[in-house]
Amino acid sequence: MDSYIIRPERAGDADAIFEVNLQAFGQDGEARLVRELRHDGDFFPGLSLVAVCGDRIIGHILFPPVTIVSDRSETAALALAPLAVHQDFQCLGIGAALIEEGLKECRRLGNRIVIVVGHPAYYPRFGFVPAREFGIHAPFPCPDEAFMVLPLEDNALDGVSGTVRYPPAFDTTGAHTS
Repeated sequence: MDSYIIRPERAGDADAIFEVNLQAFGQDGEARLVRELRHDGDFFPGLSLVAVCGDRIIGHILFPPVTIVSDRSETAALALAPLAVHQDFQCLGIGAALIEEGLKECRRLGNRIVIVVGHPAYYPRFGFVPAREFGIHAPFPCPDEAFMVLPLEDNALDGVSGTVRYPPAFDTTGAHTS
């Protein structure tokens, strides 16, 4: 494989990002989610990263804003959703590189917490742990071991608990159910 770079999304990347998400997942749920998050304003281009090989986008990761809501407080966080790598480039470490670069950028921008719904054998290598250990819950049916949290700085989860509130696009695109 030729080398690739990881960079923030640029103007003009939206169609290629839609296609890589469509192709990676074999259906359009995640691709539509990204489009709707962008449309609704629940989207920061600096936290939408792409892996590029030559002039082709081969991977994408997005960190949209979420809120952890309890009776006492609301805490800002990010979701890691979606992560997509074109099928022709999977199992080459591109997804891991997108996650590592994305988390580095999240930290650099001062974000403190990231939530992911993902494979419990994959995400712990990046530091994710079951969110239930901190009293953080999904707003939808989800196995405890697949709903995970990562504090991006020491003590980021002190006093934080509650249910994660996702942007409306997650519901309107069926992202919680597909």
